[in-house]
Parts: sequence; structure tokens; C-alpha cells
Amino acid sequence: MAAALRVIGALIAAFLCGSIPFAVLVSRLFFHTDIREHGSGNPGATNTARILGPAAGVAVFVLDAAKGAAGVAIARLVVLGWTGDARDWVLVGAALAAMAGHAFSPFIGFRGGKGVATAAGAAVVLMPVACGVSLLTFLAVLWVGRMVSLGSVVIACELPVLMVLLYGDRTPMVLFGFAAGAFVLWRHHDNIGRIFAGQEATISLGSWKRVSS
Repeated sequence: MAAALRVIGALIAAFLCGSIPFAVLVSRLFFHTDIREHGSGNPGATNTARILGPAAGVAVFVLDAAKGAAGVAIARLVVLGWTGDARDWVLVGAALAAMAGHAFSPFIGFRGGKGVATAAGAAVVLMPVACGVSLLTFLAVLWVGRMVSLGSVVIACELPVLMVLLYGDRTPMVLFGFAAGAFVLWRHHDNIGRIFAGQEATISLGSWKRVSS
């Protein structure tokens, strides 16, 4: 019973860590505005960079990633000494809880960002090798396609494959790959439509522009 309560507490803590709306906090504290009222209205790093500048966007990305990492790190403290699937299930649950907190933050009306940065932070702790490969893929796609959303979509599709290849004998990790990938794709469904329509925002030499159809 005590172990179960600690696990539940860790999952709640991971969700609350993920729920901290750093994009809103940064925009309000340092720019005296609300990022949700500008651009796409998404309280995430990409919209922050587009509206408030690269420095603000990088700050939000790092903070959003940190809360994903913190969520998994808290869970690791709970499962010290655990082995096998039991340990993996708790860590995977914490990673997904942090992502859910980011996307459905109770602090801003159960709305939020798309979860990529938070997932990346969780992945650094949970599966650093897969995270490194995904980062390289993201940067390559961004370099070629100049679309942050396209990079996010590609690594969301890549993640389940990586998890099967790298952690095929660990069922919770493989399921995390499919669940996290599907979650990111779902949160990017509007972006996917704009990509196919040729209307998604691109970046070029530090500036942002919208491609005409």
C-alpha cells in the first residue's frame, strides 16, 4: 500500500510539474502580455519564439523540457531499487503524466501546448540514446524543411520505431514510444493540415514567415 501511494504521488507530482505554463509566465512577467493572445495562441516554445523572439522561445523550450525531466526524475526516486517492467511502468507513467499536464494545464483552464519540449525533457532522463537520435533527426528536418512542426511530426513518427529497435524487450518503453508519438501527432493535427496545404510557418535566418498557398 505504501509503495502504491508513493507511485500515485509521483504521478501527480509529474502532472503538476508538466502543468506549469512557462510560456504564459515568461510572456506575462517579462513582456507584459499573454502569449495565448498572439500568433497561433499556443502556449509553447515555437509560438513564443515567433512572437517574442528567439531568446524567449529558447527559454520556454528549456523550461518546458526541464519540467518533463523533473517529472521522470521524481518518479526515479520512488522506484530506487526496483527492476524490470514495474520500474519502467512508473517512469513511463510519469513521462506521460508530465506531457498530459503540459497539454491540459489546470492553471490555464486545462489547455496548453503540444508537448514536444516536455516529452523531450522526459526522454533525456528516460531514454537518452533515443532522445539523441530524435534530436539529430529534428535538426536535420528543420534544416531542410524550415518548419518546427514538420520536425516534431517526423520525430513523433520515428519514436515508436526507435523504441522497438532500442528497447524491444521492454514492453513499457515500446508502448511509451507509440503513445507519445500518437499524442504529439494528435496535438499537431492542425499543423499537419497546414503542412499539406503549404501554409505552415517556416523559419529562415532567425526570422519567421508564413508560406503562401
